[in-house]
Amino acid sequence: MKFYHLIILVLFIVSCQSETKQKLGHTISLKPESIKKGKAIFEQKCSHCHNFKQDAIGPNLRGLTRRVETSWIKQFIKNPLQMVADNDSRATQLLETYKIPMPGFKDLSETNLDALLSYIHKQENQKLKNNNSLDVIKETIKDTLQYSHLVAELEFVAQAPATTQKPILARLNKLDCAGSSGRIFINDMRGSLYELRDKKVEPYLSLIDYNPDFIHEPGLGAGFSSFAFHPDFQENGLFYTAHSEPKLSKPSDFSLPDSIPAKIQWVVKEWKTKTPNKNIFKGDSRELLRIDFVGFMHGIQEMGFNPVTTKDESDYGMLYIGVGDGGGVIKGYPQVAQHGGSQIWGTILRIDPMGNNSKNGAYGIPPENPFVKQALLKGEIWSYGLRNPTRFSWDLYGRLFASDIGHKIMEEVNLIDSGQFYGWPIREGNFALNPNGNQSLAYALPDNDADYGATYPIFQYNQKDGVAISGGFFARGEKFRGKYIFGDIPTGSLYIGDLFEAKQRNLKKLKVSIHGKPTTMSKLTKSSRVDLRFGQDCDGNIYLLTKSDGKIYKIKENLIP
Repeated sequence: MKFYHLIILVLFIVSCQSETKQKLGHTISLKPESIKKGKAIFEQKCSHCHNFKQDAIGPNLRGLTRRVETSWIKQFIKNPLQMVADNDSRATQLLETYKIPMPGFKDLSETNLDALLSYIHKQENQKLKNNNSLDVIKETIKDTLQYSHLVAELEFVAQAPATTQKPILARLNKLDCAGSSGRIFINDMRGSLYELRDKKVEPYLSLIDYNPDFIHEPGLGAGFSSFAFHPDFQENGLFYTAHSEPKLSKPSDFSLPDSIPAKIQWVVKEWKTKTPNKNIFKGDSRELLRIDFVGFMHGIQEMGFNPVTTKDESDYGMLYIGVGDGGGVIKGYPQVAQHGGSQIWGTILRIDPMGNNSKNGAYGIPPENPFVKQALLKGEIWSYGLRNPTRFSWDLYGRLFASDIGHKIMEEVNLIDSGQFYGWPIREGNFALNPNGNQSLAYALPDNDADYGATYPIFQYNQKDGVAISGGFFARGEKFRGKYIFGDIPTGSLYIGDLFEAKQRNLKKLKVSIHGKPTTMSKLTKSSRVDLRFGQDCDGNIYLLTKSDGKIYKIKENLIP
């Protein structure tokens, strides 16, 4: 009898364990109205980092609610950093794997949390198939980057106004010289353009006051992303901005192909002030172009003028615009970026803002652009095959460089040439991808790689050293002369690249110090997510911007005394 009872007890325990496992997510509602509401929340707050097909910035969420306790998921969504601080094993493992700490959503009500989980729970557990017959490369770069013997000594410059509370105090995105004026401007993606004067961040223009449809949610790339002052700003008062608006706000100049649904629009505007010397903008604006995007991420993140060209050269006054793929590839629309120049997404545009031979008549298409005379291609395109071009910089020879944020394999810096294809979505770094499968998997380049015509990065690093490249600038001073200094957005790591050493394209990490004491950007910001950006003033000094605390630093001794 005892043996019989033991068997019954074991079967009961196993049954209970199995039942507990099956019950994961059993309290989650699958009512259609809850799923519909949850989908809207997911697309606004989660879709830029997560999907249900493959790992992205964050993990694939398909089947999550059937693997993890509902209470844990809710707690993690509310305050993931606190769970890491409390040494929760699952939260810690997620941070170690994906490197980027997830922002908390304390503002989500219990009702909205339940709706969000309803939508996630609706997605069935499914493993994405590998559609490439080649072997997956598990380790793209074996060794981590070494540190340079050089150290960047930082000087605190200014504190930006807070536009919300932590974890992102001020969404500082760019610092740049205002053309011929010698002035320095900075933007906050929540809608403000500031001037840096006497180590103070002073308001100059609020985009919200002039654009009633302006939005800066769901965060990350949305909002007031970039600006560029015309080289002759001091004389003509012209500058340009890029910002996001809701889908269908106005008819777009570039609509998505094949009935692909749009989620957001990006708008490029020209601003003209009659008083360029004034500290507050007063003037008019006009729209140059408007583009539909399939997702909230990878919009128009950068624009700029070549600062070293002269008035007698054809590149003078030409506006370069970085257009991302809108997340189209990871959302299952690889044709958005895989187009050979026939579409506008995943490109760098080059336009003449003072011309009028574009289709909408609001800007000009320069005659030396590579695809001007090809009827089926977009004349605005200067180069293509870029996933998310986030920062431009020109060296003293007038060569254009662009950083490109990768998906999961490589972060890139590319030397941009007219008409060149930079690989996305069939390449990331020096590796092949399957654009119709799991883009998180890397493959060796095929034997006939030259047939694809891809141009590869001059610098690249993988996720052993960083997660999302910020882009940077070429130093002009004695200490770092000619070297490209840039960094990684979430981790705050700094890098220094040298194109002219005997070992070509040498890339190393760059140490930082402040007041003569070694430190890191994470320590300075007291945050595990630094949100680092770079800027350069009219004299060539390089600046660091940290969104997490809204501070501005300058790298000292950059210029020749």
